Parts: sequence; C-alpha cells; structure tokens
Amino acid sequence: HVFIQHTSASLSLNENADADVRHDMEMALSHLVPEDLPFEHTLEGSDDMPAHVKSSLMGASISVPLSEGRPCLGTWQGIYLCEHRNRAGGRSLVLTAWGEAVTTADRD
Repeated sequence: HVFIQHTSASLSLNENADADVRHDMEMALSHLVPEDLPFEHTLEGSDDMPAHVKSSLMGASISVPLSEGRPCLGTWQGIYLCEHRNRAGGRSLVLTAWGEAVTTADRD
C-alpha cells in the first residue's frame, strides 16, 4: 500500500511505456480543472486549489500486491506520483506491506 502525505499531489496506476500518456493525463486534468476558475482559496497561488481538486479526483493511495518482494504490475503499468502544483516542494510517501516474510529456506 502506498500513501502520499500531501493534498496537492496524488498517486495513480497507469500506462508507463509511452511518455505521451503522462502528457495527455496532464492535459486532460488541466482541462477538467483549469487554474482560471474563480476559486476562493488562492492564498498559496493560482495553482493551489486546482491541485487540491485534482488530488481529490485521483486519490492519495494505491494498493499493489507484491510477489517475491516486487510489485505485481502489469506489463505496461507504472505508479505515478502526480504533482499538481507548478512549483512544489518535496513529497513524502508511506509504504506499508502486509503478508508473511519469506526466507531463502522457504523458497527451496
């Protein structure tokens, strides 16, 4: 399980083979939530409130199964950390794994 500790960025599972997908996702989100809407929350800049909306739409966490210590992603899948601010600071993630520990002896 991966959780982002911020309200203006999000996580998404998406195609990660073609860089055009990232560009198209940004274009679509900016079309859905443009910065020029008449937002009231503007204290932190014109990109802040749109970033909160985009984060709420996309989500703050994803769950991905693990096998042998690696994420079980599909062939084209990748985990996106979606930054919705124009100039953001660092971001923090919390990763949690559930299950039984497997030792080398358990695999033989």
